[in-house]
Amino acid sequence: MRKGFFALILAAGKGTRFKSGTIKVLLPMLGKSMLSLVLDCAFKLRPEKVYVVVGSQKEGVIKEAPSGKVEFINQQKQLGTAHAVRAAKDALNRGKDKDVLIINGDLPLMTPETLRPLLALHRKERNSLTFLSAELEDPSGFGRIVQVGDKIKVIEEREATASQRRIKEINAGVYVFKIKDLLEALPKVSNKNKKGEYYLTDVTEILSQAGKKIGVHKTRNTGDLIGVNSRYELAKAIGDLRDRKIKALTEKGVTVYDPGTTWIDLDVKIGPETIIYSSVIIEGKSVVGSECRLYPFVHIIDSKIGNRVKILSSTMIEESVIEDEAQVGPFTHFRPKTVIKSKAKVGNFVEMKNTIFGKKSKAGHLTYLGDCEVKEEVNVGAGTITCNYDGKKKYKTFIEAGVFIGSGTELVAPLKVGKKAYIGAGSTITKNVAPGSLAVARSKQVERQGKDPRKKGK
Repeated sequence: MRKGFFALILAAGKGTRFKSGTIKVLLPMLGKSMLSLVLDCAFKLRPEKVYVVVGSQKEGVIKEAPSGKVEFINQQKQLGTAHAVRAAKDALNRGKDKDVLIINGDLPLMTPETLRPLLALHRKERNSLTFLSAELEDPSGFGRIVQVGDKIKVIEEREATASQRRIKEINAGVYVFKIKDLLEALPKVSNKNKKGEYYLTDVTEILSQAGKKIGVHKTRNTGDLIGVNSRYELAKAIGDLRDRKIKALTEKGVTVYDPGTTWIDLDVKIGPETIIYSSVIIEGKSVVGSECRLYPFVHIIDSKIGNRVKILSSTMIEESVIEDEAQVGPFTHFRPKTVIKSKAKVGNFVEMKNTIFGKKSKAGHLTYLGDCEVKEEVNVGAGTITCNYDGKKKYKTFIEAGVFIGSGTELVAPLKVGKKAYIGAGSTITKNVAPGSLAVARSKQVERQGKDPRKKGK
């Protein structure tokens, strides 16, 4: 048995059918690019080397790969899949006694569970080529497998006759080659076809005609074979990834009430006994703890949620931390660098940015706290705002433990409110407040009996 293999991912194409300024393999799918998903699959198979053929927008493609784990090969002109493999000739020559697994970069649903049997069959039968096939009710978009006697070839759909298009068995776009045989066959591939390209599928017929041993592994995991060649196919593939992610979470003890309206990115982690209601979106590398409740229309991006946290409806959380047993929402917005300490409560129509909100503190409604540090057991009254920006620079507000802030208060930064101070409602505070003191800053109320400004001349 030949030991060790290389992996070669073809990611140089533009994907012109997407009508996008971004090439196909860089399009996002639940927080990861299409290429990242294919790379993740390849790494789990533990190849000795991973090569990626790049062409269009190669700088962007290179950024998607983990540093030091991938070697990139430039295909200066995109003249077909065989031409892309030919560009990797020097890299493949380093392992002529090995095998190479070749995967198209637009197969983001491919899993190691589907590819391991392919590799095993190739090695067991000592084939020159083993490729992945499946039988589909709707084979459109895929090359068809044609076998006459002991000879086999793959016909690209655009080159197929009407009768060949009715064939249900398809080529999935995944191959394992003996590198030595592949390198000998590549120069024989012609571009005499409707598209004028060099098709890697033609190597199948070349090797077969040369008497080389060809193997076909027919998989039942047809859900892995979705090629993404249009925006509609992209949407379908994202939907399948979403279902996989939610199913995996439920198997670990997470309750998702309405999977059809719930979107959870692939890198998100959620603890057991958490309940997620309908229309919840969790993005990026967010972490949600155990025994949480996420109510409808909660949107979380790159944030960390502790255990037993309750997030009420229509709450937006961006790059923030909410610690254990806190309750936030509804209609609350946490902008980046906000930390809500344990057992704090933040309620209706409250916005915070770059703020640390202390343990057991409360901000019930209609409040803005920006560039602020709030200690424990502070009560922030309705309509309180920090005036943190003077048009040029932003300033900090410090509120010590046990402070009571009356409703309708403006705190003009830079400012410090001392421990257990009390601020009267309707105040505009511009100077530091000493610990334990009462601060009231209002204009004088004036009343004039019988004077109605709406009644002129009377």
